[in-house]
Amino acid sequence: MSETNSVSSTGVYTATKQNGEVYYRSSITYSNKHISLGSFPTHETAKEVYCLSKKILESNLTIQEYYEHSPLPFHKWVVLINFRDNGIYIKNPIYVLPKYFIYYMSPEEEYYFDTDDLFYYSNHKILKKSGYLFVNDYGMQVNILSRYGIKNFAVAGRDYIFANGNCNDFRYGNIKVINPYYGVIKEVKNGRISYKAQIHINGNYIIGRYKTAEEAAIAYNKAVDILFQKGVQKNYTKNYIESYSQIQYAKEYSMIRISKKIRELQF
Repeated sequence: MSETNSVSSTGVYTATKQNGEVYYRSSITYSNKHISLGSFPTHETAKEVYCLSKKILESNLTIQEYYEHSPLPFHKWVVLINFRDNGIYIKNPIYVLPKYFIYYMSPEEEYYFDTDDLFYYSNHKILKKSGYLFVNDYGMQVNILSRYGIKNFAVAGRDYIFANGNCNDFRYGNIKVINPYYGVIKEVKNGRISYKAQIHINGNYIIGRYKTAEEAAIAYNKAVDILFQKGVQKNYTKNYIESYSQIQYAKEYSMIRISKKIRELQF
């Protein structure tokens, strides 16, 4: 689609699509930065957006003062205030604070991140689907929890926790990984800790209970190998135990006991 542009008035440009349809683009320059404010169906709306943006940049309006029927989209509201206050132009709805930054999904939904992640989220828009937060990275949907070593199967409260109880706080010090392995669940009974390994075939099968998470993770891997030998075609992801050498892993693998139900399954 091609278009032609002409200056209509300060901050508002008339644009024409290839089919002859006219619409209006609004933009503003602040601290030598030319900022596009969006495209609008009427000149009046485009002009209103420009005037509101100018007011934001020249006043003390806050993010919290955003109103429901604002002609300026919320993410642009955040971008302008961050640029005004911090002198950093970021295309995503981020507001930078001294030791962390806030990523705004909406006026009511905000997430906290360490400044170490500022460059990443300045260039990767956070999306939400079925309660999961992800970014598009190299054409793939990447769960943001993967940046903390948390697997896709992980369950909050079981495999990881938010130390301060705020599940919107993704600062590294607030996320504690309890279980980094596939098919492993920590159990506490009568004050004693054990680790249950289980695998999903047609329903969940218990592989066994073990003293350490590493033993349970190896048991899971061994169960996967047994199922593969039996002709199961399911694409299981195996665990990598970083703390074990190859010799240690092989020794533990040979000694680990697997549930009889798994060993004697028939397909």
